Amino acid sequence: MYRKTYVEVDLDNIGKNVKNIINKYNDYKYYIAMVKSNAYGHGMYIVNTLIENGINYLAVSSLEEAIMIRKYNKDIPVLCSEIIDLDSIEVAINNDVTLTICDLQYTKELLKFVKNKKIKIHIKIDTGMNRLGINNKEEFNKVYDILKNNKYIILEGLYTHFATPGISDKFYDNQIDRFKEITSDIDLKSIPIIHMASSFILLSHPKIKFSNGCRIGTIIYGYDISLKSLNNSPKNILRKIRTNYLVKKYKISQTYKDIDINLNKCFKIKTNIMQIKEVKKGDKVGYGLLYTAKKDTKIATIPIGYDDGIGINHNGRYVLINNKKYNVVGEISMCMMNIEIDDSVKLNDEVIVVGDTITLGYIAQLNNTSFHNTLVNIGKKLPKVYIKNNKVVHEEEY
Repeated sequence: MYRKTYVEVDLDNIGKNVKNIINKYNDYKYYIAMVKSNAYGHGMYIVNTLIENGINYLAVSSLEEAIMIRKYNKDIPVLCSEIIDLDSIEVAINNDVTLTICDLQYTKELLKFVKNKKIKIHIKIDTGMNRLGINNKEEFNKVYDILKNNKYIILEGLYTHFATPGISDKFYDNQIDRFKEITSDIDLKSIPIIHMASSFILLSHPKIKFSNGCRIGTIIYGYDISLKSLNNSPKNILRKIRTNYLVKKYKISQTYKDIDINLNKCFKIKTNIMQIKEVKKGDKVGYGLLYTAKKDTKIATIPIGYDDGIGINHNGRYVLINNKKYNVVGEISMCMMNIEIDDSVKLNDEVIVVGDTITLGYIAQLNNTSFHNTLVNIGKKLPKVYIKNNKVVHEEEY
């Protein structure tokens, strides 16, 4: 690591989160950790921590991500939730990657690559999201028959993905009904793994009876996305009236709010003070000269900027130095930013840019974007330092 700007990942907190989730939702057989987008920005090094604490399956978006996992663990089952190009099938087979099947034509073409090695398959069912998956019973039955009648194929799982939270709309319930309809000609008990719940669905809905697997992502990393009760402000009273009306009108199934689950954040971005400069009253700071010093003060420059995924909005933004808040001043540069400090701050002092009271939700709000967009993009190009028992156990360059 050259500049001292990095992501710090707390492995102990990741382990605690997994244990807390499994302890609370202990009626599943398969706990599938979503580690797409480089484990939501935490890095694939965490996979063994996940496994040690109860995760027994992993899922990714791409074959590239699945192969990254094999760098750290050769044995854990890994599902690729996207279609793998046929010219890469042998790579997937050689790395023991579970394939997703989404249509009949792909299934037929896949058979050309089935030789003397077993392949694990999950069928993705499109229950209304219209993204990936088989969306009718006739096609599903044809695919099912082809896979079941091939001795080299292990039909291990079925799954779908929900398009809405299903809090004030009927679409969640409709998707479950659609799943049942499409698969109605087979015995679901004959399928080893049926996984449908995501983090939000797990927290906000009762367990789907025929499902024995859940796919968990966001909550593993310490972010409680459970539904919260609204207060009694005039706007929220109207929202509650509307939601209650829709629930009754469409006979929407039960949902849960204010889930009691202990989750711990695992992610921080840290850097250090690389220069301190005395600025006179009236002096300008940064591009566009947007900041004018109201008094003689000190300005520190730190080596992090919008190229590191923190965004460009500086209004109201602060950092933490020695557990104290300091305001960001002037426009954020591509690789640097300035903060107004006091005499207690010294050259090379550690600066927390994300972490503790500076939450990802706060950063997302500053940049007028979604929480998940912030989560997978912030610090994407930074090296990672992994902490266990308050000690550095691994460092990984970008």
